[in-house]
Amino acid sequence: MPLNKFINISDLSKEEIEEIINMAMLLKKEAKEGVVRNTLKGKSFALIFVKPSTRTFVSFHVAITQLGGHPISIHQSSMGGRESLHDVAKTLSRYVDGIIIRTFAHEEVEQLSKYADIPVINALTDKYHPCQIIADYMTIKENFNKEKIKIAYLGDGFNIANSLLQLSAITGMDITVASPKGFEPENDMIKEAKHLALKTNSKISITNDPNKAVLGADVVYTDTWTSMGMEEEAKQRIKVFASYQVNQRLFSLANKDAIFMHCLPAHRGQEITDEVIDSSRSVVFDQAENRLWTQKAILQLMYQ
Repeated sequence: MPLNKFINISDLSKEEIEEIINMAMLLKKEAKEGVVRNTLKGKSFALIFVKPSTRTFVSFHVAITQLGGHPISIHQSSMGGRESLHDVAKTLSRYVDGIIIRTFAHEEVEQLSKYADIPVINALTDKYHPCQIIADYMTIKENFNKEKIKIAYLGDGFNIANSLLQLSAITGMDITVASPKGFEPENDMIKEAKHLALKTNSKISITNDPNKAVLGADVVYTDTWTSMGMEEEAKQRIKVFASYQVNQRLFSLANKDAIFMHCLPAHRGQEITDEVIDSSRSVVFDQAENRLWTQKAILQLMYQ
């Protein structure tokens, strides 16, 4: 399956998602056996990071390097300001073999992909985080070997929630998103997920009740209550989201073998307690590690 871009989970079929996961698991296994691939030998990649990052930046940098490629960091405060996105895309297409971008507006990634003559990978926008969610799916598959998985996502109906809705609908997992009133995923995202779910019988639910969402869940997932760019709302959000904190009482409503997930960075004492994130049922650092393997898999399938 040759990938020519990686912008959104909904651009992929279930078979394509599974192919990425299978490749990621193979690459993880090969690394332990000392197998070295040079798929990206002689290729260079522009890493445009408008938003700050730890896991995304380092995992992509390492993934490119381990596959024999050369990453070039471009730290910018904005895109399309001093120079149009069209001209940035066309210029970079003459220099590098791929663009990896992490920015605010999703439209910037779509435009960059439209104008570029090389593959573009979405490393996060305000609307979607497909690379994180692919790694999350790998982590879920490493922990469960059963047909039906129920996910409970607690928090803001933002980029993580959006991409989780898409992934669940396409792969057939059930998902309940619990958010305070006014912070639910946008209606167009819910409609899209329910439409995608028609093919897989995935159950898509939205609620304002965190207890209802977690009851009987296999995966309990949360994210920061205040994303980058929303810092001025932090105090108000802490009050609004207080009852959505994943603590031991709330987590105990999930299945006995449930796992806890968080894309990090975590704000301990806010959306998550130490007792849960540091427990044996927490897989947050497995998620972080799997960013490397799934991103290597995307690059491998894109350039093999």
